[in-house]
Amino acid sequence: MIRINELRLPLAHEPQDLQAAVLARLGLAEHELKAFHIFRRGYDARKKSAIVLAYTVDCELTVDEAALLKRLADDKNIRPTPDTEYKFVGHAPADFYTSGEARLRPVIVGFGPCGLMAALVLAQMGLRPIVLERGKNVRERTKDTWGLWRQSELNPESNVQFGEGGAGTFSDGKLWSQISDPRHLTRKLLKEFVKAGAPEEILFVSKPHIGTFRLVSMIIKMRAEIEALGGEIRFQQKVSDLQIETDAAGQRHLRGVVLESGEQIRADQVILALGHSARDTFTMLHERGVYMEAKPFSIGYRIEHPQSVIDAARFGPNAGNEILGAADYKLVHHARNGRSVYSFCMCPGGTVVAATSEPLRVVTNGMSQYSRAERNANAGIVVGISPQDYRQDGKTDGSPVNPLDGMAFQRIWESRAYELGGGDYKAPGSLVGAFIKRQVSREFGSVEPSYKPGVTLTNLQQKGFGSLPDYCLDAIREALPAFERQIKGFSMADAVLTGVETRTSSPLRLTRGRDYQSLNVRGLYPAGEGAGYAGGIMSAGVDGIEVAEALGRELLGLGAPA
Repeated sequence: MIRINELRLPLAHEPQDLQAAVLARLGLAEHELKAFHIFRRGYDARKKSAIVLAYTVDCELTVDEAALLKRLADDKNIRPTPDTEYKFVGHAPADFYTSGEARLRPVIVGFGPCGLMAALVLAQMGLRPIVLERGKNVRERTKDTWGLWRQSELNPESNVQFGEGGAGTFSDGKLWSQISDPRHLTRKLLKEFVKAGAPEEILFVSKPHIGTFRLVSMIIKMRAEIEALGGEIRFQQKVSDLQIETDAAGQRHLRGVVLESGEQIRADQVILALGHSARDTFTMLHERGVYMEAKPFSIGYRIEHPQSVIDAARFGPNAGNEILGAADYKLVHHARNGRSVYSFCMCPGGTVVAATSEPLRVVTNGMSQYSRAERNANAGIVVGISPQDYRQDGKTDGSPVNPLDGMAFQRIWESRAYELGGGDYKAPGSLVGAFIKRQVSREFGSVEPSYKPGVTLTNLQQKGFGSLPDYCLDAIREALPAFERQIKGFSMADAVLTGVETRTSSPLRLTRGRDYQSLNVRGLYPAGEGAGYAGGIMSAGVDGIEVAEALGRELLGLGAPA
């Protein structure tokens, strides 16, 4: 097939206009076009009154494709269609675990997007993985999560962070990423999601998303496929320790995991797909000497506006168009104090949610359903920080920072948010107008905050020990009016800031080598967002695939990829 990129048509075009544009671009008659398929559809809204759709189209032709490509060689947007089909790295023979040689099944710790895809790929290889998830299955987990939102009752092992589906389940369900993807592994991920019940449009829209309710049903179907292929999923199975042996040469090898119940599971290959909030497990790994490093992350607030304000600012007279849907945005500001402030995990037509996993702490995140039909838009407005910002020993000599210091730093501000919110998991908040003027809000205006259990208006910016470090407060206060210049209405006085957003990414990295194994424990495969190698559903899922392939090659004796 032949692929056409950047085929641009007006927003209001008719269905037959696309075929006409394809024929015109290729210089062909109608009978020479056998069929065409939309691979990608995006939009260009830089001119709000004349928004255009940009298509990538794959064409099946009845003419000589090589000759056509030669004739159109000057058009850089017409090329052969690349092969995006996923190729398995290998498959275990039917008697792999019964042929006499004792082999241990691979173990995966964590069942978020990374663990889910790692388990699926290993199961498709015939390697029958065992998945250990500290939380509950997704249905029970949803009930526990709503318990926090509706009754202020936190289950530390079953919440927005822990349980089947991981933190991505209670999010906007964004299915796009800016990672380099030469092997089209994101396509593999999207196809598995469609097979599990996601709408087929996620295969071609430029910014696909699913939303929480659809993710729940999809995860259940994907779990069933893993089990049908011989995999085993065990819920409420918290890993409390590792079994590590040291050989005569001083090399350390993983030999199994220990569960909180005391049960020991022998394993020579374990994928750690922990997610960014498994703080007790990170501590255990540090105590066991698993190599890790402190890494940058970001902290800030959630901001809420009426979705109609964002739609009007982004789409002008085309706001409300069904194809465009609810508008999103992506903003960055470089503040005078040297800090970068940016929008994070923007959720059109969504809600701000309670996302803590520890008692007496407040954490916010954003979530949308597939319809994106809620009244407000929300996003994180966060400030980048470095390990030197959060080191706890007070040193200023540039020496390495304790990898656990980032968690300690997060806890300080999450506990402070709980205090400022008045307890009972209410979150501290402020109107944007009052925040910019360094004032205290007294009552909400036109924007009703969506965070449950509730928002307490308070002083977010006390000097010395407010809701965030002073340098974050200063940077955000400067950024909000700057964002107004890009999104009209962004710094509207009644917009709401809700604190705090601390779980933007993992505060540490479980560093691994080119073979995807820990630098100092053979057989241990750190993966996904918790290991510091992903950020979001797609990148975590892709990392899960790549780590599963590396483990599969090791187990099947296939050697390194070509």
